[in-house]
Amino acid sequence: MANIASAQKRIRQTATRTARNKARKSRVHGAIRKVEEAVASGNKEVALAAFRAAQPELQRAVGKGVLKANTVSRKISRLSAQVKAVSAA
Repeated sequence: MANIASAQKRIRQTATRTARNKARKSRVHGAIRKVEEAVASGNKEVALAAFRAAQPELQRAVGKGVLKANTVSRKISRLSAQVKAVSAA
């Protein structure tokens, strides 16, 4: 355990940020999962609604530094293609 006050504070801050980032990542994964499940079920309206809900969640993760911009861009692109395929079918 750290004995210096600034080191103790860094430990507290790291724990807080880790919990916050884990929660954000969990929300992102949940949003992606909902889109993929809707696509698998073949329901166009539900898939589109889930995709529209997932997009801001993914973008928020970029803004907060949880995920990289290119990663999110790739994920959104792939999800969009899946939703579009359901819409076309």
